Amino acid sequence: MSDFLLELLSEEIPARMQAGARNSLARMFVEGAAEAGLATGAIETFSTPRRLVLIARGVAETTAAAREEIKGPRSSAPPQALEGFLRKTGLAREQLEERDGVLFAVIERAGRAATEVVADIVHKIIADFAWPKSMRWGTGDLRWVRPLHGIVAILGEDIVPVAAHGVTSSATTLGHRFHHPGPITLGGADDYVEKLRACHVIVDQDEREAIIRDGAAAAAAAAGYALVADEGLVVENAGLTEWPVPLLGRFDGDFLDVPREVIVLTMRTNQKYFACTGDEGALAPAFVCVANIDATDGGASVVEGNRRVLAARLADARFFWDQDLKVPLEERLSELDRSIFFEGLGTYREKAQRIADLAAHIAKSHVPGADPQLTWDAARLAKADLVTGTVGEFPELQGVIGGYLARDLAKDQAEAISSQYRDDPRSSVAQVVGLADRIDTLVAFFARNQKPTGSKDPFALRRAALHTIKIITDNGLRLPLRSLFEKAEGSLKYDEQGQVGSLDTSELLAFFADRLKVQQREAGVRHDLIDAVFALGGEDDLVRLLARVKALQAFVETDEGSDLLTAYKRAANILKKEGHSQSAPAEPVEASGGERGAALRQAQGERDGVVADELALVAALEAAEPTASAAIEAEDFTAAMAALATLRAPIDAFFETVKVNADEPAVRARRLGLLARFRDAVDRVANFSKIEG
Repeated sequence: MSDFLLELLSEEIPARMQAGARNSLARMFVEGAAEAGLATGAIETFSTPRRLVLIARGVAETTAAAREEIKGPRSSAPPQALEGFLRKTGLAREQLEERDGVLFAVIERAGRAATEVVADIVHKIIADFAWPKSMRWGTGDLRWVRPLHGIVAILGEDIVPVAAHGVTSSATTLGHRFHHPGPITLGGADDYVEKLRACHVIVDQDEREAIIRDGAAAAAAAAGYALVADEGLVVENAGLTEWPVPLLGRFDGDFLDVPREVIVLTMRTNQKYFACTGDEGALAPAFVCVANIDATDGGASVVEGNRRVLAARLADARFFWDQDLKVPLEERLSELDRSIFFEGLGTYREKAQRIADLAAHIAKSHVPGADPQLTWDAARLAKADLVTGTVGEFPELQGVIGGYLARDLAKDQAEAISSQYRDDPRSSVAQVVGLADRIDTLVAFFARNQKPTGSKDPFALRRAALHTIKIITDNGLRLPLRSLFEKAEGSLKYDEQGQVGSLDTSELLAFFADRLKVQQREAGVRHDLIDAVFALGGEDDLVRLLARVKALQAFVETDEGSDLLTAYKRAANILKKEGHSQSAPAEPVEASGGERGAALRQAQGERDGVVADELALVAALEAAEPTASAAIEAEDFTAAMAALATLRAPIDAFFETVKVNADEPAVRARRLGLLARFRDAVDRVANFSKIEG
């Protein structure tokens, strides 16, 4: 067995593509080896800005020999059929085997040399590799992420011959672009990582990430600062460097007048710098950049160059911020008239007005802790920062900038504006504004029939629903979603062709049910139980719904609940088979020793205790139904489940001794009606037909 090394050397691979490329490389090699029958051991993949690497350990010398048996025509088949089979298999008639009058072709294939198989796999990898974006260059038709310059393919100590569009495999690669730009001759997989390290290339991306993570924190700490943790930035810098060297720099403290988020975003997005904080977590006038060179001056020149670039970026950001400070949010509302929310759904100013009206209604009717007037004012100004210069330059800061510009408003109003796109607003005003915004968006797009389809969700409606659910459930808000959907729809304007659309509230509630199942999956809540409660119809209070679902889950996972579910499904199947939907008994059966009960017992002949078990079920239902209904009304769903649990023994006894499909039509109808009554009693808590198991 030998180890195989594959290195594909190219111009810089975008950092965001490297992880996916490593996964694809490993998958394609493993699939190719498995298809060819070539055994391998562990697979390792690495990436740097200029290279994509795979090392396969323990590659077998040859593929396993194969024996293939192909069934052919009968020996008495016409000559044409036999000739076609011989052409297909490439065998002569005398090489076929005959068994019970049927011809078989048995083909023995010797094992192939690993070098030959690996060459084929590499060819296929290069030809079929699926980059998110790729390019062609020169006169060839190879598509790669960036121009491909070299292929290293070594199995053991032997070069695997591969040629792809003018690039031929060899044992030669390049080291660091500046520290070691000359060619390097490799001996194979065993010395690859260390030989590259000696040439200032750290091949292992995990090692580079650790150097950046630890080195950046150490550089900040040495200057008395703390690093703002940013794992995404760690990964990105590791994808931009082959020899990472974290360096601390400083910028003019006057820039700290600009909102913190603007400075951090400027450093992160434009320059890939880490931010630093000082005492009490305040942003410090310092940054950590990651050089790709071990500079002879300790990085002073690198830091100075980065400082100048950052200063220019921050100066631009401060210009926008200073201009935005000159115009109050209230005066920016008129500018929203020129910004279209969506075709047929009005401008952003019209949307802001809809949000404000809906938010005030929610605050007044459903969230007593939110002042309606404060909520209305905050919602009306929530979108005003969309026309600021800072948001134009940094779209990621929508809402955040508005919160800073709302410094003259109440604290809760400023927070409502700044956190409107988050799913964890703290104050009641912020929660209501965030909900009103999302509900308006969901209703508007569903009314316009712009719903998510498959994996496509261009308006992020799934996320809007998830955030709505999270805000409601995290804060225990008792909101009637259906009526809020209807109110939001009533605020939509008419377009030139007529009404903006027609909303099916049941469809939107079903959409929420699907999102609720996604959200609750991590909490261990069963999706079928959510369906069972939603199927009751009319349940649109998510807090009450989840309380019912959790009580239901606790119940059905007990022996009593499991047995009751089994009995329910048996009753439902009988009723379905008989086409019986009547809920009340056709002829009432009284539970105790009343005259009517006695008459019924006498009429039925009091046969072998059958009537007693029938009457026992009636008695249990008469006791359980009002108890369960009262518990449901009081939203004590655990008590409702306990009331249902009392039906377990009598329904089991009923099925054990009572013949439901009695010969007498009246008796059969009464007993079917009793089963329907049992089914309906259970269905008042949840639609048990939706429960799996």
